[in-house]
Amino acid sequence: MRLTLRACGAVLLLALAGCGADPATPAAPSAPAPSAAASSAALIVKDPWVKTADSGMSAAYGIVVNTTGKDVVVVSVTSTASPMMELHETTMLDGRMAMRPKEGGFVIPARSSHEFKPGGDHFMLMDVTTPVRPGDQVTVTLTLKDGATVPFTALGKDFAGGNESYQPGRG
Repeated sequence: MRLTLRACGAVLLLALAGCGADPATPAAPSAPAPSAAASSAALIVKDPWVKTADSGMSAAYGIVVNTTGKDVVVVSVTSTASPMMELHETTMLDGRMAMRPKEGGFVIPARSSHEFKPGGDHFMLMDVTTPVRPGDQVTVTLTLKDGATVPFTALGKDFAGGNESYQPGRG
């Protein structure tokens, strides 16, 4: 009787093991090769939002967190609400806060973060073509120096502004 039970158990185990693999399904690779897409997961955008606007200029904000052991450089930004966006820094110019394009992009330090906020660094929507209303969800995509992209969704919020003035060509 014991021999019969062991034989049945062995047959059952073999049958179950055979069910786990579908011969039509190729085996998954053991470790994917590093790629631009894989490195994009290194950045996380926390609390993203975009200032409401019917047209003209607006800005997107949030905290960009680098989860890797290497610095990551954000070199450009795009959005579904505007055909033209720029990375902007805010500096003092002639005694006033002024925003200007950030040459070379923003370095997000290894295992650290960079806050994009009103009155500080931000993602500038230069020509809002799709109105942004409170509660709207706007897709924003960061492009990194290595070519990877980091898409995120920013929530439309009313905000009076950070008292910046746009000074094209000055810097």
